[in-house]
Amino acid sequence: MAKKTVATLGKGGAKDLTKVIRMVKSSKTGAYVFEEKILPNEKVDEFIKG
Repeated sequence: MAKKTVATLGKGGAKDLTKVIRMVKSSKTGAYVFEEKILPNEKVDEFIKG
């Protein structure tokens, strides 16, 4: 799966995008879940805070 992501990001304009992984605690079980998104560089801080 990592190869597919790298291949997709390797195309033109990839320097404008960042893969962000955030750890979020579930309210039901208390377990941690990871959220992954590919975002424009300007929206990374907003995603991490939110």
